[in-house]
Amino acid sequence: MSAIIDHLSLGFAVAFSWTNLLVAAMGSFLGTLVGVLPGLGPINGVAMLIPIAYALNLPPETALILLAAVYVGAEYGGRISAILINVPGEASAIMTTLDGYPLSRQGLSNVALSLSAWSAFCGSLVATIGVIALAPLLARWALAFGPAEYFVLIVFAFCCLTSLLGREPVKGTLSAMLGLAIATVGVDANSGVYRYTFDSVHLFDGIPFVVTVIALFAIAELLEMLESTIRGQAPEVPPGKRKLFNLKELLYTKWTVARSSLLGFFIGVLPGAGASVASAVAYSNEKRYQEGRDPEAKFGRGDLRGVTAPEAASTASAVGSFVPMLTLGVPGSGTTAVMMGALTLYNITPGPVLFDTKPELVWGLVASLFIANVLLFLMNIPMVRVFSKVLSLPNWLLVPGILCISYIGVYAINAGTFDLTMAAFLGVVGYLLRKAGVPMAPMVLGVVLGDMMEQNLRRALSITNGELHILWGSPITQGLWIVSLCIVIIPPLMRWRRARRRQGDGHAGGGLVATDD
Repeated sequence: MSAIIDHLSLGFAVAFSWTNLLVAAMGSFLGTLVGVLPGLGPINGVAMLIPIAYALNLPPETALILLAAVYVGAEYGGRISAILINVPGEASAIMTTLDGYPLSRQGLSNVALSLSAWSAFCGSLVATIGVIALAPLLARWALAFGPAEYFVLIVFAFCCLTSLLGREPVKGTLSAMLGLAIATVGVDANSGVYRYTFDSVHLFDGIPFVVTVIALFAIAELLEMLESTIRGQAPEVPPGKRKLFNLKELLYTKWTVARSSLLGFFIGVLPGAGASVASAVAYSNEKRYQEGRDPEAKFGRGDLRGVTAPEAASTASAVGSFVPMLTLGVPGSGTTAVMMGALTLYNITPGPVLFDTKPELVWGLVASLFIANVLLFLMNIPMVRVFSKVLSLPNWLLVPGILCISYIGVYAINAGTFDLTMAAFLGVVGYLLRKAGVPMAPMVLGVVLGDMMEQNLRRALSITNGELHILWGSPITQGLWIVSLCIVIIPPLMRWRRARRRQGDGHAGGGLVATDD
């Protein structure tokens, strides 16, 4: 314990220097802006700042503090557009749209934004404490995950999505399958076979995730807004009733935040899992848990717990991804992989010896995560009213503005017009699917997780020359398969049992009435 205190005192001495404090504040603000803009995301935000940090001759610890602040700030910022205009700023904010946007349409945008900021703060705080206390232990645990374990983990994530399918599981399953199909477009990395490219060179690298998410959320949503405006049925958004959440709402969501923070942190420790998996699993598990206890839960229609669960999990996962990077030299996410590239510019190799050779860098980063987290919370809460003013704009101004921002994000990927055309086409498809009652969240998550699922399956089978036993040969895979089957089988059985019980009570009640007559 005394060693940890000594390390933290060193870290805070580094983080509290004026230069590092200023860099953390700037990184937090820039990261929030990066998260708000659809299409950028933390990976692009961090990548754009690396040459700037190196050109300014910033010390390695200062450069890492800047990049980490941008990373965590982007996780905060992604929720803003998701809640206000139903456009997730990045992949991990997809789940936030499910309840955040309905809350904003009910005049509770201020409450949703402020409560999501609080949840993100708590998730990041819990994860930072976890990094300090459990980093070496969790790093050894993460090493036990190979390709087979990651494949089954993603299967588990898809099984968790059964709670998102609602009362029409066929449509939800179709949506997830369409997402997996989109993820297979492009050249097969193993065999070199062209899949669903239709001889178009623009599809050889697949359909970018940014194009898909902007099309299915932003453009499809704008088409719905346009249709309602033309028909004169545009819903009026009531003005914000309150500036911030109250104590009752804080207590109402406290255990959701705690559970999701811990879950997000442990998923973040797994190299490559990412905040998208964490937010999806946290939301799905919380939805299933609460609906089993509270029949009046409004998940998908504006439940505060549906906002706090993915937000706490995504920020906790972002911080947790630093554990394998610092302790093993293995990137925990795409963003930390970019950050590892930044360290190589300074001739620094992340790994176990980093704690001994560069303690000021490691513990300065950990301390700066505390500071950046506090700065982001203090920065975001006063800006809630400013952000929510977006909803007061008339549709004739709001729709073109969202479309311009969305298309800038699409064009920035490859600087080509094909992506713009593809976004428009998928947007129309998304609009038609919405009209048919097909949910969009399973489809986008299929796109996010599909490539990761396929690559890990390929790697696992290549180890055993095609033998399938590797997929259930370890205690971890066996445990994940058992939990996945329980998630799929037990809820329908419980619903069937409750229906039989109600039916039995009805027959019993009818018999009593007949006897009395």
